[in-house]
Amino acid sequence: MKKQIATTKAPGAIGPYSQAISVGDLLFISGQIPVNPETGEVPEGIKAQTAQSIANIKAILAEAGMTIDNVVKTTVFLADMSLFVPMNEVYAENFTAPFPARSAVAVKELPKQVLVEIETIASK
Repeated sequence: MKKQIATTKAPGAIGPYSQAISVGDLLFISGQIPVNPETGEVPEGIKAQTAQSIANIKAILAEAGMTIDNVVKTTVFLADMSLFVPMNEVYAENFTAPFPARSAVAVKELPKQVLVEIETIASK
């Protein structure tokens, strides 16, 4: 049975989707863009945007009773692959070994013209 997970400490869903869905021991977190949930603002630069996206993920994980250590898979969407190295620096500061499995791709465009979006799967 699936259960919706939602928190005001991360940006709310702006369409027909949930912030996250829990099914058994798995948590599927929708792609998080770097919107500060308190201000609605997007920080400047890939490092700050990556940090905000991860902060949003951490808030949703906390709502589900999990931490960043529960993450088993991420998908990182970048506005341009030239942003990979600085994104990866911030990413590495937030995840520890054994690191989650990950895909990273460049896409044509992201919502609100942000530079990064991160989708996550976690397990209890």
